Amino acid sequence: MELADKHAIVTGGASGIGAATAAEFVRLGARVVIADVNGDGARRVAAQLGAKSVVCDVGQEADVNALVAEAERAYGPVDLFFSNAGVAVGGGPLDTDQQAWDTQWRVHVMAHVFAVRAVLPSMLERGSGYLLHTASMAGILTSPGNLPYATTKHAVVGLAEWLAITYHDRGVRVSLLAPLGVRTPMLGDSSSGFASNAAGPIREPEEVARMVADAVREERFLILTDPIAQTWMDRKAGDLERWLHGMRRLQAKIDG
Repeated sequence: MELADKHAIVTGGASGIGAATAAEFVRLGARVVIADVNGDGARRVAAQLGAKSVVCDVGQEADVNALVAEAERAYGPVDLFFSNAGVAVGGGPLDTDQQAWDTQWRVHVMAHVFAVRAVLPSMLERGSGYLLHTASMAGILTSPGNLPYATTKHAVVGLAEWLAITYHDRGVRVSLLAPLGVRTPMLGDSSSGFASNAAGPIREPEEVARMVADAVREERFLILTDPIAQTWMDRKAGDLERWLHGMRRLQAKIDG
Protein backbone atom coordinates (compact mmCIF):
# COMPACT_ATOMS: atom_id res chain seq x y z
CA MET A 1 0.00 0.00 0.00
CA GLU A 2 1.29 3.42 -0.92
CA LEU A 3 0.58 5.88 1.89
CA ALA A 4 0.04 9.02 -0.18
CA ASP A 5 -3.51 10.33 0.36
CA LYS A 6 -4.38 7.37 2.60
CA HIS A 7 -6.25 7.79 5.88
CA ALA A 8 -4.37 6.25 8.83
CA ILE A 9 -5.17 6.02 12.53
CA VAL A 10 -2.23 5.56 14.91
CA THR A 11 -2.91 4.64 18.53
CA GLY A 12 -0.30 5.21 21.20
CA GLY A 13 0.60 8.21 19.06
CA ALA A 14 1.61 10.65 21.78
CA SER A 15 5.18 9.37 22.01
CA GLY A 16 7.68 6.73 20.96
CA ILE A 17 7.00 4.48 17.99
CA GLY A 18 3.48 5.86 17.54
CA ALA A 19 4.55 9.50 17.29
CA ALA A 20 7.48 8.68 15.00
CA THR A 21 5.33 6.51 12.71
CA ALA A 22 2.62 9.16 12.54
CA ALA A 23 5.30 11.65 11.44
CA GLU A 24 6.60 9.24 8.81
CA PHE A 25 3.09 8.58 7.47
CA VAL A 26 2.44 12.33 7.22
CA ARG A 27 5.78 12.80 5.44
CA LEU A 28 4.63 10.21 2.90
CA GLY A 29 1.38 12.06 2.29
CA ALA A 30 -1.10 10.27 4.55
CA ARG A 31 -3.92 11.94 6.46
CA VAL A 32 -3.29 10.86 10.04
CA VAL A 33 -5.37 10.71 13.20
CA ILE A 34 -3.28 10.39 16.35
CA ALA A 35 -5.01 8.66 19.25
CA ASP A 36 -3.77 8.31 22.80
CA VAL A 37 -5.11 8.22 26.34
CA ASN A 38 -2.60 11.07 26.92
CA GLY A 39 -4.65 13.82 25.34
CA ASP A 40 -2.09 16.58 25.85
CA GLY A 41 0.63 14.50 24.26
CA ALA A 42 -1.56 13.53 21.31
CA ARG A 43 -2.54 17.16 20.70
CA ARG A 44 1.08 18.27 20.86
CA VAL A 45 2.22 15.69 18.29
CA ALA A 46 -0.78 16.40 16.06
CA ALA A 47 -0.08 20.14 16.15
CA GLN A 48 3.52 19.54 15.09
CA LEU A 49 2.41 17.37 12.16
CA GLY A 50 -0.73 19.19 11.06
CA ALA A 51 -2.70 16.06 11.93
CA LYS A 52 -5.84 15.41 13.97
CA SER A 53 -5.80 14.10 17.55
CA VAL A 54 -8.40 12.14 19.51
CA VAL A 55 -8.28 11.18 23.17
CA CYS A 56 -8.90 7.44 23.33
CA ASP A 57 -8.60 4.67 25.90
CA VAL A 58 -8.06 1.78 23.50
CA GLY A 59 -8.99 -0.71 26.21
CA GLN A 60 -12.60 0.48 25.97
CA GLU A 61 -14.51 -0.55 22.86
CA ALA A 62 -16.80 2.47 23.06
CA ASP A 63 -13.72 4.74 22.90
CA VAL A 64 -12.33 2.89 19.87
CA ASN A 65 -15.69 3.09 18.08
CA ALA A 66 -15.87 6.81 18.84
CA LEU A 67 -12.30 7.27 17.56
CA VAL A 68 -13.11 5.61 14.26
CA ALA A 69 -16.35 7.57 13.88
CA GLU A 70 -14.57 10.89 14.50
CA ALA A 71 -11.74 9.96 12.15
CA GLU A 72 -14.21 9.03 9.39
CA ARG A 73 -16.03 12.33 9.80
CA ALA A 74 -12.73 14.15 9.35
CA TYR A 75 -11.03 12.12 6.63
CA GLY A 76 -13.43 9.50 5.27
CA PRO A 77 -13.01 5.70 5.38
CA VAL A 78 -10.02 4.39 7.30
CA ASP A 79 -7.39 2.85 5.01
CA LEU A 80 -4.94 1.80 7.73
CA PHE A 81 -5.37 1.24 11.46
CA PHE A 82 -2.14 0.98 13.47
CA SER A 83 -2.87 -0.67 16.83
CA ASN A 84 0.25 0.43 18.67
CA ALA A 85 -0.67 1.40 22.24
CA GLY A 86 1.10 -0.57 24.95
CA VAL A 87 1.85 -0.82 28.65
CA ALA A 88 4.53 -2.79 30.47
CA VAL A 89 3.50 -3.06 34.13
CA GLY A 90 3.78 -6.48 35.69
CA GLY A 91 6.14 -9.12 36.98
CA GLY A 92 5.79 -12.80 37.80
CA PRO A 93 2.64 -14.86 38.54
CA LEU A 94 2.95 -14.39 42.30
CA ASP A 95 3.57 -10.66 42.43
CA THR A 96 1.37 -9.27 39.64
CA ASP A 97 -2.12 -8.23 40.70
CA GLN A 98 -5.30 -8.83 38.73
CA GLN A 99 -5.52 -5.20 37.63
CA ALA A 100 -2.16 -5.40 35.85
CA TRP A 101 -3.28 -8.55 34.03
CA ASP A 102 -6.59 -6.95 33.06
CA THR A 103 -4.92 -3.76 31.82
CA GLN A 104 -2.41 -5.57 29.63
CA TRP A 105 -5.06 -7.94 28.27
CA ARG A 106 -7.31 -5.05 27.27
CA VAL A 107 -4.56 -2.84 25.80
CA HIS A 108 -2.44 -5.52 24.11
CA VAL A 109 -5.19 -7.85 22.89
CA MET A 110 -8.74 -6.55 23.11
CA ALA A 111 -7.78 -3.09 21.81
CA HIS A 112 -6.64 -4.80 18.62
CA VAL A 113 -9.89 -6.77 18.46
CA PHE A 114 -11.91 -3.59 19.01
CA ALA A 115 -10.04 -1.85 16.18
CA VAL A 116 -10.63 -4.75 13.82
CA ARG A 117 -14.33 -4.82 14.62
CA ALA A 118 -14.56 -1.08 14.02
CA VAL A 119 -12.81 -0.88 10.63
CA LEU A 120 -12.86 -4.34 9.04
CA PRO A 121 -16.47 -4.32 7.74
CA SER A 122 -15.80 -1.19 5.66
CA MET A 123 -12.46 -2.58 4.45
CA LEU A 124 -14.09 -5.81 3.33
CA GLU A 125 -16.86 -3.90 1.58
CA ARG A 126 -14.28 -1.82 -0.32
CA GLY A 127 -11.97 -4.79 -0.91
CA SER A 128 -8.97 -2.96 0.52
CA GLY A 129 -7.48 -1.92 3.84
CA TYR A 130 -4.55 -2.41 6.17
CA LEU A 131 -4.38 -3.68 9.76
CA LEU A 132 -1.05 -2.98 11.45
CA HIS A 133 -0.31 -4.43 14.90
CA THR A 134 2.51 -3.73 17.34
CA ALA A 135 3.51 -6.80 19.31
CA SER A 136 7.12 -7.28 20.44
CA MET A 137 9.78 -9.92 20.18
CA ALA A 138 8.36 -10.78 23.61
CA GLY A 139 5.40 -12.17 21.67
CA ILE A 140 7.62 -14.45 19.57
CA LEU A 141 10.32 -15.25 22.11
CA THR A 142 9.49 -14.06 25.64
CA SER A 143 10.10 -11.19 28.07
CA PRO A 144 12.24 -12.00 31.13
CA GLY A 145 10.70 -10.59 34.28
CA ASN A 146 7.26 -9.67 32.91
CA LEU A 147 4.83 -12.55 32.47
CA PRO A 148 1.70 -10.52 31.54
CA TYR A 149 3.65 -8.67 28.85
CA ALA A 150 5.01 -11.86 27.28
CA THR A 151 1.63 -13.60 27.46
CA THR A 152 -0.43 -10.81 25.94
CA LYS A 153 2.13 -10.07 23.24
CA HIS A 154 2.03 -13.75 22.24
CA ALA A 155 -1.74 -13.37 21.92
CA VAL A 156 -1.52 -10.41 19.53
CA VAL A 157 0.96 -12.32 17.37
CA GLY A 158 -1.62 -15.09 17.06
CA LEU A 159 -4.34 -12.56 16.28
CA ALA A 160 -2.33 -10.89 13.52
CA GLU A 161 -1.37 -14.21 11.94
CA TRP A 162 -5.02 -15.32 11.88
CA LEU A 163 -6.13 -12.06 10.29
CA ALA A 164 -3.38 -12.25 7.66
CA ILE A 165 -4.46 -15.75 6.68
CA THR A 166 -8.20 -15.14 6.73
CA TYR A 167 -8.60 -11.79 4.98
CA HIS A 168 -5.66 -11.50 2.58
CA ASP A 169 -7.61 -12.80 -0.39
CA ARG A 170 -10.37 -10.30 0.36
CA GLY A 171 -8.03 -7.34 -0.06
CA VAL A 172 -7.08 -6.65 3.57
CA ARG A 173 -3.38 -6.64 4.35
CA VAL A 174 -1.87 -7.24 7.79
CA SER A 175 1.55 -6.44 9.25
CA LEU A 176 3.01 -7.31 12.64
CA LEU A 177 5.69 -5.10 14.19
CA ALA A 178 7.83 -7.16 16.58
CA PRO A 179 10.57 -4.82 17.77
CA LEU A 180 13.51 -5.52 20.00
CA GLY A 181 14.57 -2.60 22.19
CA VAL A 182 13.43 0.86 21.08
CA ARG A 183 14.40 4.05 22.90
CA THR A 184 10.95 4.95 24.22
CA PRO A 185 9.54 5.71 27.68
CA MET A 186 8.42 2.06 27.94
CA LEU A 187 12.00 0.79 27.65
CA GLY A 188 13.09 2.82 30.65
CA ASP A 189 16.79 2.93 31.53
CA SER A 190 18.64 1.68 28.44
CA SER A 191 21.60 0.72 30.66
CA SER A 192 19.49 -1.54 32.90
CA GLY A 193 20.08 -5.28 33.11
CA PHE A 194 16.99 -5.99 31.03
CA ALA A 195 17.78 -3.48 28.30
CA SER A 196 21.44 -4.42 27.99
CA ASN A 197 20.91 -8.19 28.10
CA ALA A 198 17.43 -8.98 26.77
CA ALA A 199 16.24 -6.06 24.64
CA GLY A 200 18.83 -6.55 21.91
CA PRO A 201 20.22 -3.66 19.84
CA ILE A 202 18.41 -0.44 20.81
CA ARG A 203 16.80 1.39 17.90
CA GLU A 204 15.49 4.95 17.73
CA PRO A 205 11.73 5.38 17.14
CA GLU A 206 12.40 7.15 13.85
CA GLU A 207 14.35 4.14 12.56
CA VAL A 208 11.47 1.84 13.43
CA ALA A 209 8.96 4.20 11.80
CA ARG A 210 10.85 3.98 8.51
CA MET A 211 10.88 0.18 8.79
CA VAL A 212 7.12 0.19 9.36
CA ALA A 213 6.46 2.42 6.35
CA ASP A 214 8.68 0.25 4.15
CA ALA A 215 6.83 -2.90 5.23
CA VAL A 216 3.45 -1.29 4.50
CA ARG A 217 4.59 -0.32 1.01
CA GLU A 218 5.84 -3.88 0.46
CA GLU A 219 2.75 -5.38 2.17
CA ARG A 220 5.11 -7.52 4.22
CA PHE A 221 3.74 -9.29 7.31
CA LEU A 222 6.62 -9.46 9.79
CA ILE A 223 8.58 -6.33 10.72
CA LEU A 224 11.76 -7.00 12.70
CA THR A 225 13.99 -4.19 13.90
CA ASP A 226 17.34 -6.01 13.78
CA PRO A 227 18.67 -9.10 11.94
CA ILE A 228 19.60 -10.69 15.29
CA ALA A 229 15.88 -11.15 15.93
CA GLN A 230 15.61 -13.61 13.03
CA THR A 231 18.65 -15.48 14.38
CA TRP A 232 17.00 -15.80 17.79
CA MET A 233 13.74 -16.97 16.21
CA ASP A 234 15.61 -19.60 14.20
CA ARG A 235 17.39 -20.85 17.32
CA LYS A 236 14.11 -21.21 19.18
CA ALA A 237 12.46 -23.03 16.28
CA GLY A 238 15.49 -25.24 15.63
CA ASP A 239 16.10 -26.49 19.17
CA LEU A 240 13.54 -25.45 21.76
CA GLU A 241 15.21 -27.23 24.67
CA ARG A 242 18.53 -25.54 23.98
CA TRP A 243 16.78 -22.18 23.61
CA LEU A 244 15.02 -22.62 26.97
CA HIS A 245 18.34 -23.46 28.60
CA GLY A 246 19.87 -20.32 27.15
CA MET A 247 16.95 -18.19 28.33
CA ARG A 248 17.33 -19.57 31.87
CA ARG A 249 20.97 -18.48 31.83
CA LEU A 250 19.91 -15.04 30.57
CA GLN A 251 17.32 -14.76 33.35
CA ALA A 252 19.98 -15.60 35.92
CA LYS A 253 22.29 -12.96 34.44
CA ILE A 254 19.55 -10.31 34.62
CA ASP A 255 18.70 -11.28 38.21
CA GLY A 256 22.35 -10.81 38.86
